[in-house]
Amino acid sequence: MNALRPVSPTYVEETRFGFWFLQSHVWQHHVLRVAINDLVRLIGEPLPHAPVLLDAGCGQGRSFGLLDAALSPTRMIGLDADPHSLECSRREAERLGLEVELIASDCASIDLPDASVDLLFCHQTLHHLVEQEKALAEFWRVLKPGGRLLLAESTKFYIDTWVIRWLFRHPMHVQRSAEQYLDMLSAQGFQFEESSISYPYLWWSRSKDFGLLERWGLMRPKPVGQRDETLLNVVARKPLSLIHI
Repeated sequence: MNALRPVSPTYVEETRFGFWFLQSHVWQHHVLRVAINDLVRLIGEPLPHAPVLLDAGCGQGRSFGLLDAALSPTRMIGLDADPHSLECSRREAERLGLEVELIASDCASIDLPDASVDLLFCHQTLHHLVEQEKALAEFWRVLKPGGRLLLAESTKFYIDTWVIRWLFRHPMHVQRSAEQYLDMLSAQGFQFEESSISYPYLWWSRSKDFGLLERWGLMRPKPVGQRDETLLNVVARKPLSLIHI
């Protein structure tokens, strides 16, 4: 699909349907907007004034306007490994009249200095990455002490379903549960509380029936702790102390 070569040797190219879907109204309003609103709610404390914001895996830039409105960054950086997506991001930033620095880079090797970012937004990106631990180590490195990782992710219980495997392309051997993603964050040194975690159970994330049985009143969703979570939102903090336990 893409004549330009991705900057990462482990990049898993999206399907034609997937690339189209990432430009759709459903993606921007029912997926991206909902996740950003929930992550802002989970922050739970005053944001840094005029933060430097990195959108890691910015794709086609559909997040830029939403992030600018929600977080008021003084500097916004978009990073993606796919040159075609970055060109779409450039056009989206121009359309919105926003100044966004775009970097062609792998999340596992980010071309930014240490401790240069206040907020790192990573939306539906980790499950595309083969080198997830390296990416988290890079997120840790570029975040300032006290900086926050705003992570919204799909779990293996969504990705490893026949509909998603048919329509999209992912490295299946690295897919994780919500608990496994949280364990990976903790292992890197990120801190978070229960109040900074949510498990959205949105209709689009349940590809077995897309929530239709609940809409028709035929069943009720199981509560948290009694179901396989399909989505995870978490705001994780890099401690002010640089000692990595």
